[in-house]
Amino acid sequence: MRTSRKGSVEMPAFVRQLVKETEKRVTSFFKGGRGGGAGELSEGEEGGEEEGVIPSPYLDRPVLDKHMQEGCASWGLTYALTSMQGWRAHMEDFHNCFPQLGGELAHWGFFAVYDGHAGSAVAQHCSRNLLDHILGTGKIRADDDVVRVTEGIKEGFFLMDKHLHAMACREGWERGGTTVVATAITPHHIYFVNCGDSRAVLCRAGRVAFSTEDHKPFSPGERERIENAGGSVTLQRVNGSLAVSRALGDFSYKTAEWRPVTEQMVSPEPDVSAVERSPADEFLVLACDGVWDTVTNEELCAFIHSRLRVCTDLREVCSQVIDLCLYKGSLDNISIILVCFPGAPQLSPEALHQEAELEDFLESKVAEIFEELSARGDEPDLLSVLTVLASTVIPGLPPGGGLQSKRNCIISAYYQQKEARRCRLAQAVIHDSKGTHSTGEAVLANVALSWITVSGL
Repeated sequence: MRTSRKGSVEMPAFVRQLVKETEKRVTSFFKGGRGGGAGELSEGEEGGEEEGVIPSPYLDRPVLDKHMQEGCASWGLTYALTSMQGWRAHMEDFHNCFPQLGGELAHWGFFAVYDGHAGSAVAQHCSRNLLDHILGTGKIRADDDVVRVTEGIKEGFFLMDKHLHAMACREGWERGGTTVVATAITPHHIYFVNCGDSRAVLCRAGRVAFSTEDHKPFSPGERERIENAGGSVTLQRVNGSLAVSRALGDFSYKTAEWRPVTEQMVSPEPDVSAVERSPADEFLVLACDGVWDTVTNEELCAFIHSRLRVCTDLREVCSQVIDLCLYKGSLDNISIILVCFPGAPQLSPEALHQEAELEDFLESKVAEIFEELSARGDEPDLLSVLTVLASTVIPGLPPGGGLQSKRNCIISAYYQQKEARRCRLAQAVIHDSKGTHSTGEAVLANVALSWITVSGL
């Protein structure tokens, strides 16, 4: 039995306004202005469609709409997923959320994030078929034998890659691949599965208890395999192009016929780690590199731990993580799955009070800064307010999140001040119009008031 709820949620209007105010400052940077070398291509991009031309993998403005999903299992697990396209020209992330597998595996759950590159086809196909290949090995059984389960997971990856290769040969393509980070949760173990540079982290008793290792070409063991297969590592990429050293697909990097599948330049072999479950387990996170490019394991663990004490909606917690990564400068697709165990932090009245005090303090500081900047002349823009606020000592910010994690609150406070100023100006015009003795002056005053209202001053 599966219990889930899905939906698409758009970013608040004031965040869209922030994008409008900042896009002029970043458009020239993101529109192909990042240089022309292969080492500066987006992850998995091998070159432009036209000779000598590298199309920008980034948009003029980010796509802020979020896909959200939540659910639970009868044995006490809850989860949420949030994903966003962000600055990328295309959305290439996909996912699996199966809190209960059914049958003899009714108390098993499976979750995965697939981060595609050079197109979304491989990631999408794997999201639909990888679990079936793993279960089809016959080695995933309720007795939870660690050795056999590990073998079954790896064998499922090899079968998936073999199936993809047959498709590639049949349909005439060799580009495109996907990283995979997944977890299989059983009554006794948490299996962490990683192939590529997406990552999984387990938080236990408020601390990082386990995390997967990224598969990067410059890692010593990965570099050795790449070079032994006839490749090279240039600009920290396989053959100067691909930024990951393990993935499903990417068959142009799997052409060394004298070497087994696990010893190709890019290997489909996942690392599989079995961690015994503990009552102290709080939550685990699966996320693509769009998250890990901007936060560390410890920062994310601390941030989510603090958010769970003030928010019961796991989708909202995931949404706050995505906002944090976006504000910290992530240029990639951003996807995160949060799986909470019975030992996860619970809502805390004390934490709620501290959060309210923090937001009141931020609102008052925004008002203070707004007035100070306004006194110097024209109305201050949002970035000016943020710049001043960033240099201010602010106690009680969320651990792991800092000021960036409260930018929505700050932006909202800014627009409240802007609206209050507009109202003050409007009232001043009305007051002045009452003191006029000429019908013509009154008409002009009303016109001025209308202009102020329409222009949003």
